[in-house]
Amino acid sequence: MKVLFLIPARGGSKGVPGKNIKSLGGKPLIAYAIDAVKPLTDISDICISTDAEDIKLVSENCGVPVPFLRPPYLAADNSGTYEVCLHALDHYADQGIHYDVLVILQPTSPFRTTEHIREALDLYNEELDMVVSVTETKSNPYTVLFEENEQGFLAKSKEGNFIRRQDCPRVWEYNGAIYVINAASLRRSPINQFRKIKKYVMDEQSSVDIDTPLDWDFSEFLINKKQSL
Repeated sequence: MKVLFLIPARGGSKGVPGKNIKSLGGKPLIAYAIDAVKPLTDISDICISTDAEDIKLVSENCGVPVPFLRPPYLAADNSGTYEVCLHALDHYADQGIHYDVLVILQPTSPFRTTEHIREALDLYNEELDMVVSVTETKSNPYTVLFEENEQGFLAKSKEGNFIRRQDCPRVWEYNGAIYVINAASLRRSPINQFRKIKKYVMDEQSSVDIDTPLDWDFSEFLINKKQSL
């Protein structure tokens, strides 16, 4: 099967301005994704999808040519991942290069490793829509998540007759690190309509996703701690 590894890196970031190329532990954030995927494939099968010249320059300094800059309609705050993925696949299809699988690696997961990506790929088969990385959630809907009912009172998000927290079913949340997607499925429907999905479980630290300044500070702490060992 032919696999395209897509690293989507839009220039605008409100939570942590310029985060995709901001230095984390001595190297640009996007370099963590690039370094993780390089051992798995040829450079020609790595696509940095960005609208920003500075991200393009940093990516190319990391050894990955950037084949295009995203058009403005794919660079807005409300631009969807679905459209960005199709745009990348179409770019290569126009050149006669057709991919069976699309692997999305967001730059905001610096603790995702080459081995994580390889293991997620090993779980994939063509009968699936997607293999997605997850971590076990602390916010279990059987115990700590509540919604307001019609009377304005809090009610459990998911009812269940469990006496102990440990007896509740394990619940998983997407951690944003790895999406292994059937390209044919993606062309039929967006990710949120997929039904044949398998999980790839990652531990809590590997699942850290940088979205806020606090996430950034925590990631710096983890990296500094590792470097001091």
